[in-house]
Amino acid sequence: MQDMLIHFGIQLAILTVGFVLLIKGVDFFVKGASTIAHKFGVPQIVIGLTVVAMGTSAPEAAVSISAAMSGNADITIGNVIGSNIMNILVILGITSLVAPLPVDRSAAKVDIPFNFGITLLLLPLGLLGASVNRWEGVLLLAVFTAYMVYLFRQAIKNRDTKEEIRPTYGQGNLWTIIFVTLIGLAMIVAGSKFTVHAATEMALALGVSQRMIGLTVVAFGTSLPELVTSVTAARRGNTGIAIGNIVGSNIFNILFVIGLTAVITPIAFIKAFLLDTGVAAFAVLILWIFAAKKGMLGRLSGVIMIVCYAAYFAYVIAF
Repeated sequence: MQDMLIHFGIQLAILTVGFVLLIKGVDFFVKGASTIAHKFGVPQIVIGLTVVAMGTSAPEAAVSISAAMSGNADITIGNVIGSNIMNILVILGITSLVAPLPVDRSAAKVDIPFNFGITLLLLPLGLLGASVNRWEGVLLLAVFTAYMVYLFRQAIKNRDTKEEIRPTYGQGNLWTIIFVTLIGLAMIVAGSKFTVHAATEMALALGVSQRMIGLTVVAFGTSLPELVTSVTAARRGNTGIAIGNIVGSNIFNILFVIGLTAVITPIAFIKAFLLDTGVAAFAVLILWIFAAKKGMLGRLSGVIMIVCYAAYFAYVIAF
């Protein structure tokens, strides 16, 4: 018993180190890559739509790919679905308690419905208990590319009305910035390996499934960048950033993270994830209803979202 507790404690410490590496690595990578892009004349709105938006989802991508390549596919799917559920019900729920979140009209009409649609696409895989193969991964990446093209066109069309993202490292030496960016990338990769290994060992030690670990512990850890970004933006009055960050992250998780992981190695999609995928779709539906009806997320919306997640979490723990 004592040996098991010691082993669990060591894995918990490794998991914590993994989360720290992921969070700080994303910070270094996003700041560095944004500055490099700015120095080479890339429009700042494009930087925001690519480097910053994808940067907050880098932990999900790194953890999912590492998990799939090490044969822990339950963590791969569980991480993506769990992160998407947590992003909306927990992160937007908490953020809307900090400050009311207005929903951009284009997000309510295009991005949120698109998020809902691609989440529903995962349901047939759960019903069939199939796997996401390489060709399906290529299809997801193709849809992701088409969506990014749409975003770029919208950004260029409306660039004069959007707040620009300023380079973080200013006029620093280019090679120093490149070095910091590469350090950030290395931290993300190392953090993902620590996280997957520790989460797997903890699941074995506790006798729980990798599915539950992926849906809860790993999903929370990889969603921390989104939580920090959204809450910080809301506290600073940049409330429009919060919803765009979350919806963009969810779309990125499904299309890019699952797509790229499946291209590298097919991902098993067990039937147990059917309920979780349904909850993920339900979470987007709640967001869509609030966005369409009120045009914003208020404190009542936040309370409802958090209560919904508490009910889902209780179910996951119980069953």
